[in-house]
Amino acid sequence: MQQELPIRPRRLRHSKGIRNLTLETIVNCSDLIQPVFVMDGDTKPEQIASMPNISRHSIDDLVKECTELYKLGINGIALFPKIDDSLKNESASTALSEDNVYFRAIHAIKSTIPELVIFADIALDPYTSHGHDGILSANGKHIENDQTVEILSKMAVIGANAGADFVSPSDMMDGRIKAIRESLDSANHTNTGIMAYSAKFASAFYGPFRDAVGSSKQQAAPLDKNSYQLSPANRREATKELLLDQSEGADILMVKPAGMYLDIISDAKSLSNLPIAAYQVSGEYAQIHAAAEKGWLDLEKCANESLTTIKRAGADIIFSYFSKWFAQNATQ
Repeated sequence: MQQELPIRPRRLRHSKGIRNLTLETIVNCSDLIQPVFVMDGDTKPEQIASMPNISRHSIDDLVKECTELYKLGINGIALFPKIDDSLKNESASTALSEDNVYFRAIHAIKSTIPELVIFADIALDPYTSHGHDGILSANGKHIENDQTVEILSKMAVIGANAGADFVSPSDMMDGRIKAIRESLDSANHTNTGIMAYSAKFASAFYGPFRDAVGSSKQQAAPLDKNSYQLSPANRREATKELLLDQSEGADILMVKPAGMYLDIISDAKSLSNLPIAAYQVSGEYAQIHAAAEKGWLDLEKCANESLTTIKRAGADIIFSYFSKWFAQNATQ
């Protein structure tokens, strides 16, 4: 028996054409940023075992990779270094060396592809021998906030000098956005933006990334960063961090990770008129690939769905290891 239903939502799902016309959320290449990794030397790209199709590149190879990304329609990259262990120490001194591989890579990319937007990571974990994002106290029990911020502020200026469009402090130290903004302005880098990792959680999904940059401490247990990164349980505390970074001068606010924190992305979008970025992290990327390799999930459908939900939650900019793959498929 036919029901008397004046409102039938399925009418708008009746055909593919109708469904396409009524899509509320569409991911475009222009929404995406590709994270990339640089290493010193002239070696061939090194595949990262825990991140399929992602490699570390020499500077020359990275310039070629970035050229391809730009031609595919990807407007920006997030650059991360793999620093040789011999250059690491407790004070992260290599982070302030203008000649280190990271700043040379920024300069090389910007010189070749000036329109490609570069987000320079401002953090100490790739440079410290202990793998933390800051300077350890004398007793080794906690991270020195203000001493770390002082180094990050100097590092941000060097990144801007090299050509970065945005410096991206990912450390979660208190007061670092204000300090970095003041340092940039004092160095006549008023046009260099700050993308703040404002709500960065102490997540278990960062493992493959730490392998990629070599910041995993060689010990039985993972690094404990709970004293400076947010607890996954705390939504209101994330709100406080987002508002603080906005008040201190951030130009873009980020939530990291993305897929497990869609509520935080939505909160950020409601709280601020600034652009909201979200980082689909290495573990999110790796788990989709791993399940697809087992035949348990459809890689293409799951990748697209994951990106769509991040944008639907409110992200204006999505950092994802799927960015190049998405662009390649979009242009086919």
